[in-house]
Amino acid sequence: MASVTNRPIRMCVRLLLTLIGAAALCGAVPAGATALRINESMCHAVSDFDVSDGEVETLRFACVGSPTYYQQRSLWLRTDLRQLGIARGSVALMVHNSRFDRLAVAFAYADGEVRWQQVHQGDYGLHWRTGGQIVFEAPERPAPLIAVTMRFDRLASHELVRAHLLAREQSSMQSAGMAAAVGAALTLLLVSGIYGLSLAIAVRRQYLAWQAAWAVAMLLWGGLWSQAHLGLFPSLAGTVSAQICTFLACLAIALATASAVTALDRSGVSRRWRMLTLGLGLCIGLAGIPLALIRSGDIGRWADLLGLVILGDLAAVAICLVWGWRHGSAEARDFAAAWGLPMAVLAFINLVDVEDGFWGGGSKLVVLVAATWQALWLVAAATRRVAHLRIERDQARVAEAQAQELARRDPLTGLPNRRGFIESVTPLLNRAQSNQLPAALFVIDIDRFKSINDVYGHDAGDVVLCRIARRIARWEGPICTVARLGGEEFGLLAIGMEGIALDRFAENIRREIAACDHSEILGERVVTASVGVAEVRPACDFQRLYKIADDALYEAKHAGRNQVVLQRHAGAGPAPDVPDRQSKFSRPRRPVDI
Repeated sequence: MASVTNRPIRMCVRLLLTLIGAAALCGAVPAGATALRINESMCHAVSDFDVSDGEVETLRFACVGSPTYYQQRSLWLRTDLRQLGIARGSVALMVHNSRFDRLAVAFAYADGEVRWQQVHQGDYGLHWRTGGQIVFEAPERPAPLIAVTMRFDRLASHELVRAHLLAREQSSMQSAGMAAAVGAALTLLLVSGIYGLSLAIAVRRQYLAWQAAWAVAMLLWGGLWSQAHLGLFPSLAGTVSAQICTFLACLAIALATASAVTALDRSGVSRRWRMLTLGLGLCIGLAGIPLALIRSGDIGRWADLLGLVILGDLAAVAICLVWGWRHGSAEARDFAAAWGLPMAVLAFINLVDVEDGFWGGGSKLVVLVAATWQALWLVAAATRRVAHLRIERDQARVAEAQAQELARRDPLTGLPNRRGFIESVTPLLNRAQSNQLPAALFVIDIDRFKSINDVYGHDAGDVVLCRIARRIARWEGPICTVARLGGEEFGLLAIGMEGIALDRFAENIRREIAACDHSEILGERVVTASVGVAEVRPACDFQRLYKIADDALYEAKHAGRNQVVLQRHAGAGPAPDVPDRQSKFSRPRRPVDI
């Protein structure tokens, strides 16, 4: 079973290594790729909307300082490829999707030719690529390419602009790699979300439901960020998708916090600290609403403030996990292993700018890979815990069944005890009653058993009981059940047997018991038994049968022992009183000398 429960974890590790490898390939920026940054490789200018694209040469570009007052106007960014040492035509410009109404790109050539390409909100055409990229490929011309200009209308923040120049062949290779990595991550998130929700419903654990909701939020965020949805919904291209992504990112952090905290309800973590951590997560989730709606202002400042709150939330969750771990919480250990990588990633990207890495995927791709790891690990850990719980439940059920079986069995002889006998005769009596069959109860008592214990010892008495029990157990079958009722008294119930056959069977029982060989422990002494038989047609309840059989045994004892007394009665009505024992149904045997 250990190998079965560890298999999901090994699978998670292999999938994680695959995704990390894909991300590493994407992160290895090929030679010749150039990141474009304002004031380093791009100059900027701001104009009104009524300035046409063809008037780019009339603008005055500044190569120092930061652009201002452009959110409700047009921001122009220009790169001189001659200064960058890039002078070829097979160039592709990759721009990360951001919040703008329109993006126009001009490729200027040495012969004065300018070629324009553009996308606008709701329509990226064939320029969109998986991984949140918009690609503009410079047309092939004899003249060398000398400059690239980007015009953003109503850009939310110039700090959100991420652009790269690279060879067209490298652009195609990157797009394929990004599509594979993002597709694998989204597929795994989908599977873990569905499985986590099913698991939450099956085991009724709240934190698994929060975890499944987090996986769904990350799945939606990854689909929107990577622009994978544009294949089905091209009208969502642009600002709307970016705004929804912002909200989903904040919501995912809130859901992940709720999942971790609710999993630690019984871990010994202070309730006050858990409420504080949940409050931080809730604040982050609510902050996603105004941040998603912002189209102007200093978005970067708000993003930095939110980053500090996220770091505080991560620190609070980490304290909860360490606290729970020290108190022996298995859930805390599972979440610590699952959250380790995402926590490190979020802390790292909030402290270090990695947006230009990973071919423009930057922190988004890293977060997606880390989120996939977290989802897969938690699902595997939950599966392992459920498997262990199932094993423990099965072991408990087996132990309970064994305890119940032991409670129904006589520990010395192995026969059912009185309780087990009553449970086994009940279905037989019900069957006899429904089919109008007779029932006969045999109560067998060993004659002068106390003297055996007194003369030969209790160990010898136990051996005698076990041998007689083994002889009686031979008659166990579909219509007959046996038991040790207590002390030296045994019981046997048979249905469907009456008349001469019942007489012979009762006499056979007496003879078989007397024929048992006890010479090894008792010498020449013979052990006999008295048998009281109650025959009722149709069958009645056990209590009535036992009273009649006990009365018959009483008569057998007082008549000299080592004999059978059988009493026959009708099934209806109460059992006969003691004065009626010597009825015509009683047939005492002649006493046999011991």
